Amino acid sequence: MFVLLVIIHVLMCFAIIGVVLLQAGKGADIGSAFGGGGTQAVFGSMGTPTILGKITGAVAVVFMLTSFGLTLLGGERATSVLREPKPAAAPTAPAPAAPAAPSPVPTGPSSAPTGTPPASK
Repeated sequence: MFVLLVIIHVLMCFAIIGVVLLQAGKGADIGSAFGGGGTQAVFGSMGTPTILGKITGAVAVVFMLTSFGLTLLGGERATSVLREPKPAAAPTAPAPAAPAAPSPVPTGPSSAPTGTPPASK
């Protein structure tokens, strides 16, 4: 169902582009570019609808219906474009603590800092 709706939607995209490009615009002559078509109303006179105008309306309605249908069906398929972080591995038991190593600094009375510098002779 979803694939069929996508195919119809893409075909309607191309159809609406083609039909709109085939239509001639109102006041498409060079005189209207410089104000020659100012006697018409703001949006131009409606006149009788052409066959291309009717086809455009029908294709636009089908396009909107397929867009709405794809929106409803696509909500179930939505996924994030970002990569999900991998779940952390289960924590393992910590290793037993190693015995404390002896300190490399001697702690005798000769190494204790004094507040005064040694006296010179």
